[in-house]
Amino acid sequence: MFSIVIVSHSQKLAEGVVEVAKMMAQNVTVIAAGGNENGELGTSYEKIAAAINEVYTDDGTAILMDMGSAVMTAEIVLESMNERRLKLIDAPIVEGAILAAIEAAAETSLEDLPEKMQQARDVRKIEE
Repeated sequence: MFSIVIVSHSQKLAEGVVEVAKMMAQNVTVIAAGGNENGELGTSYEKIAAAINEVYTDDGTAILMDMGSAVMTAEIVLESMNERRLKLIDAPIVEGAILAAIEAAAETSLEDLPEKMQQARDVRKIEE
């Protein structure tokens, strides 16, 4: 089962997303990597790398990011860990984290996850 890292500019936001994802799939390893080293808003190469190192499995790790520099920093971390099975997931962070956790629990492979994540991008919250 792959693990999941949530990267956000806010530690509180990342922790909240983890909380909701774990509510849907308690046995999946999901960890927050939000904010900078000082607990302020921002992103941190060191926090993202440490989170990946903490939860990495042979099945790999999916990384979901909120926006902007969180994406860029995660990309840089992945470049430095190119020998590992890591996948950046392009999806809304909350819906994507929930779906990723459900897919991990269902033993979906990390390689098949991006295709499944299309569902998270297409979720309509209000029918018009």
